[in-house]
Amino acid sequence: MKVLLADDDAERAGAVARVLAADAGLTVVRLKPGESLADAVACLSPDVVLVDMARPDRDALDGIRHLAAVTPRAVVLFVDEDDPGFMEEAIGAGVSSYNALGMPPPDVKPILRAAVSLFRRHQQARDDLKDAEARLKERSIIDKAKALLIKQRRMSEPDAYKFLRRTAMSTARRIVDVASDTIKDMEGNAG
Repeated sequence: MKVLLADDDAERAGAVARVLAADAGLTVVRLKPGESLADAVACLSPDVVLVDMARPDRDALDGIRHLAAVTPRAVVLFVDEDDPGFMEEAIGAGVSSYNALGMPPPDVKPILRAAVSLFRRHQQARDDLKDAEARLKERSIIDKAKALLIKQRRMSEPDAYKFLRRTAMSTARRIVDVASDTIKDMEGNAG
């Protein structure tokens, strides 16, 4: 697992990097001074981003928001003081794991692994939802085309579907594309 460590405090970042480097299964890379979080993620492709901030900083959340929008990754955030309002903002910005600690614990690896696992599950759920929405939209287009064929050409529902399927097969196109063209043609002719 590749971990991108983003911390402005060089001493603290060095301590965390040493703890993580002790695990042969982890590769630790660091954010360069002045480099944006999104640029570092795009360049280094980490599995998880560990952000450590002494004082919660709402401006830093903008970098996490941008990261979540451009190249989503699991983000683990360590802060020195607990602030429930900031925690809500951090999670809303895309933080997978929010941890209020004076210093990171000696072994942050389970936290990182849990954050990656939670992020992947959340990402899979979002992908599944997008797929379901796309299938539902396609089904709606096919149903509308069948309804127009039934109404305008006086076909039965099975015949309307066979017509769409046969046309799709003979033209080597997807049935939803044929249905979409059928709707355009039939609505254009009806107007």
